[in-house]
Amino acid sequence: QAQLVESGGGLVEPGGSLRLSCVASGFRKDYYSRAWFRQAPGKGREAVAVICDSDGRTFYGESVKGRFTVSRDNAENTVQLQMDSLKPEDTGTYFCAAVEEFLVEADRLKFDDRAYDYWGQGTQVTVSS
Repeated sequence: QAQLVESGGGLVEPGGSLRLSCVASGFRKDYYSRAWFRQAPGKGREAVAVICDSDGRTFYGESVKGRFTVSRDNAENTVQLQMDSLKPEDTGTYFCAAVEEFLVEADRLKFDDRAYDYWGQGTQVTVSS
């Protein structure tokens, strides 16, 4: 059974950094697109970053470009999200998600949470002084 488990959330001051990790297990297909989404209280889920298994291409939401970096460790089957220069508006629950890569071939689909089949439980990130 495929499973995603996030870790690394917490409380950080504005301007600080956090590193989230997502460990995947039980996935059987060759290639997946692996994404980070976030959800602030009272709002819908917003795509933060995506990385493709096949070639390592990365995609970022406009609000985090230049501040966040998504990467993967194939040996550990882990995807990380390095978050720098954090702002209060980055506060929310961060979710790791995955879908077979061919199902989100169009770039616009990579940022659509409805396209993703597998989800973690989420980890809370709070940016506050």
